[in-house]
Amino acid sequence: MEMSMDKLRGTSPDLTQDNVARLAELFPTVVTEARDEDGQVTRAVDFDLLRQELSDHVVEGPQERYHLDWPGKRAAAFAANAPTTATLRPDREESVDFDTTKNVFIEGDNLEVLKVLQESYLGKVKMIYIDPPYNTGNDFVYADDFAESTADYLQRSGEIDDDGARLRANPETNGRFHSDWLSMMYPRLKLARNLLTEDGAILASIGEREVSNLRAILNELFGETNFVGELVWEKKKKGAFLSSHVTNVKEYILVFCRDRSSFGGLIGEVTHAAETYPVIKSTNSRGIRTIPAGIASNYSERDHEVGAGTRLTSGNMEMILLSDLIIRDGRLAHDVEVESNWIYSQTLIDQFSLSGDLYITRDLYIRRHVREPRTKMLKDLLMMRGESTSGSTFTLEPSLHSDGWGTNEDAFGELHSILGEQNLMDFPKPSKLIAKLIRSVTWADSDAIILDFFAGSGTTGQAVTQLNAADGGRRQYLLVQLNEAAEESSALRRAGFSSISALSRERLRRSAAAVRETSGTERLDLGFRAFRLDASPFVERNHSADSITPDMLAELENPVLADRSPEDLLTHVLLAWGLDLSATIETVSLAGEEVYDVEDGALLAALGSTVSDELAHAMAERHPDRALFLDSGFVSDAARINVEQIFREVSPGTDVKVL
Repeated sequence: MEMSMDKLRGTSPDLTQDNVARLAELFPTVVTEARDEDGQVTRAVDFDLLRQELSDHVVEGPQERYHLDWPGKRAAAFAANAPTTATLRPDREESVDFDTTKNVFIEGDNLEVLKVLQESYLGKVKMIYIDPPYNTGNDFVYADDFAESTADYLQRSGEIDDDGARLRANPETNGRFHSDWLSMMYPRLKLARNLLTEDGAILASIGEREVSNLRAILNELFGETNFVGELVWEKKKKGAFLSSHVTNVKEYILVFCRDRSSFGGLIGEVTHAAETYPVIKSTNSRGIRTIPAGIASNYSERDHEVGAGTRLTSGNMEMILLSDLIIRDGRLAHDVEVESNWIYSQTLIDQFSLSGDLYITRDLYIRRHVREPRTKMLKDLLMMRGESTSGSTFTLEPSLHSDGWGTNEDAFGELHSILGEQNLMDFPKPSKLIAKLIRSVTWADSDAIILDFFAGSGTTGQAVTQLNAADGGRRQYLLVQLNEAAEESSALRRAGFSSISALSRERLRRSAAAVRETSGTERLDLGFRAFRLDASPFVERNHSADSITPDMLAELENPVLADRSPEDLLTHVLLAWGLDLSATIETVSLAGEEVYDVEDGALLAALGSTVSDELAHAMAERHPDRALFLDSGFVSDAARINVEQIFREVSPGTDVKVL
């Protein structure tokens, strides 16, 4: 078996080249070769040939078509596809239970972080919840510049402070008021979609000013068929006047799934009471469901039969039996197909029947045993799916046995109770709202990963912990928050927090401690691994051969920056090789050297100063999936060849690379 000890890639994936590769699979003839700006030969797309392949389906030039456009959209799309050399560095001092926790908190610009996460979390995130800036004219937007590197832009623009925050106002007088906001959101949402599982969903809180624009972006990136619903959240009991005639007490939560055919549904609650403000009610969808055999009946007769074609009505509800319904010894003897107006899916019916929660009432309605003080019909649980609710708006209200979804006032009080200070954040969300939303998506997947890349004060992390404590789940949170500096005169600064990310981490610590006191279990994961976004761990190599001086040779022999630790390099490797940031990491001693063992042999990384034949043998005998060495650890080319030969003979299936 041939083996070559290649260099590990130093950037995030080049999504443009990934797209070219996908086109090559569909249309091999359209992919050719061309020279890039540096004169290197690279794969390219012949658009004339691609037009021929697509024939009549090409729209170009001034021809009218339906699409979303704004000044800067092309640059925003480019920003999503362009690779980054940035990486993450672990911060043990800010972490809690670093070695055992599966939760992750990342400090840094979420655009860069989402790029860095593309390999490690591709298709692994069950739910994304975000509460992005609302573009009110006072809130900040991220000051992205897509034509130059982050460092160059920040240096030139002067829009970075001593703490690394990168912010600017977006007043309504700005001619690009909406365009700037769209350009900020577009690449982040495009990258975020890649991280969702096939049955995953994104939920985005938004105010009335940008709700239509956000929905338009999501329609384009996720597809209109994957629109699940628009939830209405009553954020306060008393609204502030927006004009002389209108008060604002509502916000919206847009819900899109990754793939409609795989999405299991969103369980929530809806109100059936009259509203004091306009709202579109959910409507039942006519369809056919199969009620599985074996569920119980509360008929007084132990045996009973109702023939196919029977129509039953109750109020405005009508059911038609499409097959015989036969009760034998108090249970449904055979599967029965029923046509009716359904607000829950076949998936949910099957799940509840397997758990013994469904039963048939005297009037043939299918109900669920709720093991709480009061029985609740299944129709009170909203099962939102694209085919039945597309275009609908739902109002979130308390269930029969809950204390509501919470308001902004609740959120302020929650922060105060946890941190002992008031007014630390503008417009926080209550953890009970986020917990209910998480539960609505992960009802069948208690091991899910929840991502929030506008983490703010850390509400999502707290909600995940509280929900796990309540239902025994093992959900993991992955939070990203910009290191946004606290203003000198702010309550945040007076409370001792230099930035919002510092507040987030402290909230996670204190809320977890409160859960520990009340849960009475040691099984809960109450920690988090802290990371921060930083530049590449390697010295930038931009010297031509004739410009290298003797003083540069040592730097070229060891390209790793002097301030980077072996653990920094390991984190970079995890990201480049697509391993989770929460992966189990142990340190083992092999041939007198300390070696990192990731996920019990998924990766063995020797990041010490010397690579010996003995070390290579010891590593190869463990037959790891991957092995990594520092390039500078080889004393000669012959030593490198020896190590390659050792792995070829002892563990030919190992992928060996150098850093």
